Amino acid sequence: MNERQQARRPGGRSARVGAEVHQAVTDLISERGYGNFTVGEVSARAGVADSSIYRRWGNLETLLTDVALTRLNAQSPMPDTGSLAGDLRTYAANVAREITGPDGLAVVRLAVALSGNGQQGLKAGDDLRAERMRQLQTMLDRACERGEQAPDAFTVLDHILAPMYIRVLFGMVPLAPDYVDGLVDRLL
Repeated sequence: MNERQQARRPGGRSARVGAEVHQAVTDLISERGYGNFTVGEVSARAGVADSSIYRRWGNLETLLTDVALTRLNAQSPMPDTGSLAGDLRTYAANVAREITGPDGLAVVRLAVALSGNGQQGLKAGDDLRAERMRQLQTMLDRACERGEQAPDAFTVLDHILAPMYIRVLFGMVPLAPDYVDGLVDRLL
């Protein structure tokens, strides 16, 4: 491999630029809401050239989709505590912490706005739901392999995730641990 063909280093400049741009988008969503800023404002906030954003993401919608998918898919890894009850409690607590954290509401609002915004937004919403369902199904399949009776992924979505997301979207926070545990208890 010659000098011009060097592989990108994970965690190098490219990763830093991506993280700075993602944070700039999240901050602007928090401050102004969806659709109320430009690539130029993102680049100024992130301290990168507009051309860097266009080269990497192509346009603002693609960037916004990437931010939503990256942030929401990075949230709440699937726990493996050895029991479905433990897994669901840990997972629900992680989701509650993420969606009520400093950037949580902005990312949730971004995902909602994108899912109603054209073909690319619909695809982003589909991709996000598919990944969440895949994650949940992995946890539920593990429970079945241990001999536990597990609900389907949509039931978990309806009884645990949906109430938390609705409360966050309507400003009914914080999500107290006893509330989150109660959602799991009612499901089980």
